[in-house]
Amino acid sequence: MSLLETSEEQEAAFNRLHEGREKVEAELSKVIVGQKTVVEQLLLALISGGHCLITGAPGLAKTLLVKSVAQAFHLDFQRIQFTPDLMPADITGTEILTDTPEGRKLIFARGPIFTNMLLADEINRTPPKTQSALLEAMQEHQVTAAGASHVLSEPFFVLATQNPIEMEGTYPLPEAQLDRFLFNVLIDYLPEADEIDVVKKTTSKASEGIDSVFSAEDIIGFQSLVRKVPVSDEVVRYAVQLAASTRPSDPNAPDFIKEWISWGAGTRAAQGLVLASKALALWNSRAHVTKEDIISLAHPVLRHRILLNYRAEAEGETVETVIKRLIESKT
Repeated sequence: MSLLETSEEQEAAFNRLHEGREKVEAELSKVIVGQKTVVEQLLLALISGGHCLITGAPGLAKTLLVKSVAQAFHLDFQRIQFTPDLMPADITGTEILTDTPEGRKLIFARGPIFTNMLLADEINRTPPKTQSALLEAMQEHQVTAAGASHVLSEPFFVLATQNPIEMEGTYPLPEAQLDRFLFNVLIDYLPEADEIDVVKKTTSKASEGIDSVFSAEDIIGFQSLVRKVPVSDEVVRYAVQLAASTRPSDPNAPDFIKEWISWGAGTRAAQGLVLASKALALWNSRAHVTKEDIISLAHPVLRHRILLNYRAEAEGETVETVIKRLIESKT
């Protein structure tokens, strides 16, 4: 992995990102109408090296969005349709008895997880045993099978889509796995004007192809550059305090957190807030992180790391309103 040790390398990567931003957005706009915030958050996850959970009802182009991003970044792409009968080996791969010149041997046949961008489509349609097959890959970027470790290619991302948990036939993701996702991006229905545009585009001529703007090597360089963005102690402290304030056991948590929350965000949330904010600063051609960056990314970073209790649900509270109120209490 390129570490961009010299200032010339860092400046070249910065210029490459700055020059390519509008091109990427233009390419994605060929097939994705609206959803500007969703697209930006997905791109921020890529350049910061984080995995992304995409939540929305069926028919909102979640799968198309992920596939389009892979094309724009010229990444190897694999898609797995998660179903109730999917097994862990269907994801990671398995050993197969194979005839070789030296006789029959067990050869590891790689699964679809060996790619740059893995689309785990409708991940909450499969039981937790299969969902957890992704855990090691997401955290360590490797797969262990039959006692042997197999390193994944870089960059490696898991972009998982899920339908709302309350829909029939779904399995809520385990908290340990949810915490591995940098963002939980929500896709909602389009405004009427945008929806009309989608219908017109998809019922007439075939959509335009997407041209590649960046490469896998570019992304690795961007990820290295993101980690070199300076951030003040004050901003880091704000991110840590914001995450800690979601925990009912924290002495500085507001009363409404202690009243409505069963489980709050861990340290990984504070890390995600700072790392994603560094990516946002670079995406906006800035070389420093502000408190406003942290605030703007609080919802996608925290929403899947906070568990409401029954009292909050009975009173009609949502994770979104709790995060909004928490930010207001900290400003």
